[in-house]
Amino acid sequence: MFDQLDAFIIRHDELNELMSDPEVISDTNRFMKLSKEEADLRPKVATFKHYQKVVAEIAETEELLNDKLDPEMLELAKEELSHLKSEKEQLEEEIKLLLLPQDPNDDKNIIMEIRGAAGGDEAQLFAGDLFEMYSKYAEKEGWKVEVIDANITGIGGYKEIILMISGNKVYSKLKYESGAHRVQRVPTTESQGRVHTSTATVVVMPEAEDVELDLDDADIRIDIYHASGAGGQHVNKTASAVRLTHIPTGIVVAMQDERSQLKNRVKAMKVLRARVFDHIRTEKQSAYDAKRKSAVGTGDRSERIRTYNFPQNRVTDHRINLTLQKLDSILNGNLDEIIDALILADQSARLEKLNNGED
Repeated sequence: MFDQLDAFIIRHDELNELMSDPEVISDTNRFMKLSKEEADLRPKVATFKHYQKVVAEIAETEELLNDKLDPEMLELAKEELSHLKSEKEQLEEEIKLLLLPQDPNDDKNIIMEIRGAAGGDEAQLFAGDLFEMYSKYAEKEGWKVEVIDANITGIGGYKEIILMISGNKVYSKLKYESGAHRVQRVPTTESQGRVHTSTATVVVMPEAEDVELDLDDADIRIDIYHASGAGGQHVNKTASAVRLTHIPTGIVVAMQDERSQLKNRVKAMKVLRARVFDHIRTEKQSAYDAKRKSAVGTGDRSERIRTYNFPQNRVTDHRINLTLQKLDSILNGNLDEIIDALILADQSARLEKLNNGED
């Protein structure tokens, strides 16, 4: 473990030297790449240097104990040694967390798909609530939200809404949101005040870059057709809607939100790339995931992950048995407490496996 950390310190010093080189500074792409690597290494290096300092202080304090000290100084030295050893243990746990293998997708933007599922109109309204919740959370994080496509119902909900969220480490925080979200509340149309249960599903996929996924044009069937629905005469008379089918996987993406066929095609391709990338990634990991089920589940889209209970102002995340009596605040985009708890549970489960010598 410490050999790896020594290598990090050497590489961190190299990066700082490179980033002060005028030739590197003038190459924007290279400088940004090195800056990102340096930022990723910085917490590891800082924690390890702190650890080295504490280890040195422990050695110095133990030497003091071998000297002839008066009783008061001896007691102080013993207290200091106890404190330092406790700090050393804590730092060792922090270092283990920092050395856990990182998800290579953590830095990526995401494509998020939200759909009304069981519960008819109420499920579609709840899909709209989830969209608002994630949009407000993204705003608090300084992220950008772009709606790629939306199928809006007459009462203001969504049969489906697809959005891209871009910014700093979006996937690392929202990757745990995939699954079935259940709502319990009295619908506005319910005259007798009975609580109904409905569900909406959320899918979170990392954005796929061209270099990561090479889609063969021969594997994609493109259909152009007349758009339907809202939009007046234009969408009905112009063949602007696009349907892309990835033949090897059978994944289909249809887009008609824009009046321009080109814009619809660009949007559809972005979603198709994300879905195919996610499909391949999930397929490759399916056997491994079955073996490594963690506290936050496997990301199975049929898995019920959370319940939002309106009468009791309660939100429960079933994967980590977390219940918060602050539904109104969470729907207003204050998701940090839930997301931080999910990240911690995932890290703890992976650390336990590491300590047990499991893969």
